[in-house]
Amino acid sequence: MTKVLVIDDEKGTLRMFGMLLRAYGYEVLIAEDGMSGLAIAEKEKPPIVFTDIKMPGMDGLEVLKRLKEIEPKTEVVVMTGHGDMDLAVQALNLNATDFIDKPIQRSALEAALARAEERLRRAGARENRVDLRQAGPVLILDIVGSLTSDSEKMLDDAFQKAVSRGADRILLHFEETASINGAGIGLLIQLLTEGKQRGRRIGIYGISDNLAKVLDMVGLGRLAGIFEDEESALQGIDNSE
Repeated sequence: MTKVLVIDDEKGTLRMFGMLLRAYGYEVLIAEDGMSGLAIAEKEKPPIVFTDIKMPGMDGLEVLKRLKEIEPKTEVVVMTGHGDMDLAVQALNLNATDFIDKPIQRSALEAALARAEERLRRAGARENRVDLRQAGPVLILDIVGSLTSDSEKMLDDAFQKAVSRGADRILLHFEETASINGAGIGLLIQLLTEGKQRGRRIGIYGISDNLAKVLDMVGLGRLAGIFEDEESALQGIDNSE
C-alpha cells in the first residue's frame, strides 16, 4: 500500500484528503504544519507528498526544499491558491513535480495521483529518453520521462538531429505525466529561442493543463505553439509564425 503524506493547516482539507485517499487504497499520513510533516517524512519515507504552499510558520516552499533534501525522488505536489502561478513556478524551480489548485477538485486530485504514480514507475525503470519520428513534413520529438538539467544533452542531440534533416516544423511531444522542473523550463526556453532564430516553427503538445499554464506564463507561448494533442498540433503548426 503506497504511503501518501498530506501537509496542510486546514483540518477540512486534511479530512477530505484522508477520506478520498483511503478510498483509493493509499495509506494516508497527515500533518497540520511543515515541521510535523518533515518529521513524518523523515520517519515514514512516503513516495508521494501533497503540501499546501501557504501555511503559517514554515511555508510550503521551505517544506518542499527540505523534503527534497530528505529524499530527492519524492513526488512532491504543491497545492496553490487559484491563480498563484508565480508560486507554482517557484515550486517547480525547487523541483516540485506537480501542482494543483485549491479548493481541490476530485478530478484534479485523481489526475495528480495518476501522474505521480506513473512518474514513480518510470523513475524506477529509469525510463528517460527522446525518440524522433516523422509525421509527413513534421518531425516529432517524443520526450519520455522528466525534463531536468540531466536531459540537456539528450534533448539537444535529438533537436539538432531534427534540424540537420532540414525540418522547418518540429513538435515536442510530452506525455501528460511528464515532469518539467525549473532547469527543464530553462532548457526549453534556450532550445526554442535558438530554433525560432533559425526560422523553425515549433510546437509543444501533450502536457497537463497545469504545466501548459506555467509554460505560457514564463513566455514559452511566444516561442512555440502549445497544443492539446497531436492532431491539433499538426494542424496548428502550419498556421504558426
